[in-house]
Amino acid sequence: MSRNCVQWQLDARGVATVTLNRPEINNAYDEALIQGLHEAMDALTGVRVVVLRGAGKHFQAGADLKWIARVAAQDVEENERISRATALAVHRLNTLPVPTVALVQGGCFGGGTGIVAACDIVIAADNALFSIAETRWGLTAAIILPQLADAIGARQVRRYALSGERFDAHEARRIGLVHEVVALAELEARGAKMVEQLLQNAPQANAETKMTALDYAWGRVQEEKLVKAHAAKRRSAEAAEGLASFAQKRPARW
Repeated sequence: MSRNCVQWQLDARGVATVTLNRPEINNAYDEALIQGLHEAMDALTGVRVVVLRGAGKHFQAGADLKWIARVAAQDVEENERISRATALAVHRLNTLPVPTVALVQGGCFGGGTGIVAACDIVIAADNALFSIAETRWGLTAAIILPQLADAIGARQVRRYALSGERFDAHEARRIGLVHEVVALAELEARGAKMVEQLLQNAPQANAETKMTALDYAWGRVQEEKLVKAHAAKRRSAEAAEGLASFAQKRPARW
């Protein structure tokens, strides 16, 4: 099934494949994609494993900044509604009671890094490239920082979320964002092998193991202050300048 920008299917084994499907803009997220993720998670029942993919050359390029600029022009309540829906999507993905496997190729930026940090197992192609670059545009990654802190630790978050620099798949593996790096041509096959491994294990035992691990993690916490901070920053003067610099293809005037 699909919502155009998010497609999902469930096979006879109980393996769900969810595909982010906005390849024309590198699967950048907007409200429709966020809602599509919610609908996929609502629709999938009888699931034992979820595989998350991105259509086209790139996994997920973060927020659609043209959409962000339109949202920023709206009132506080609308901005908080959008941030709350985004936070809930990441939270739901993070706490799904089944193993989740992300297969990453090409660009994985901003919110994309939060998506993979919220997955249990991440396999990246050797052409994958990552960044947490929200501050470049006068924004913050508030919603996904807890999941990133779980995945790579506060020390690495402080480097990469403050510098905004890009790093490759091997660095992502070194810091813990990615578990394995394979050749692009082998990504699907390696993902299929991991799914077979997961299907050997007891579903309830896996669910209980995951929930216990999350009980001691930061990323399970969803605080309202994160939503409010995320929404407020979108409407700030810094964000206005950052988004203008993106639209005008010029350096920001910090």
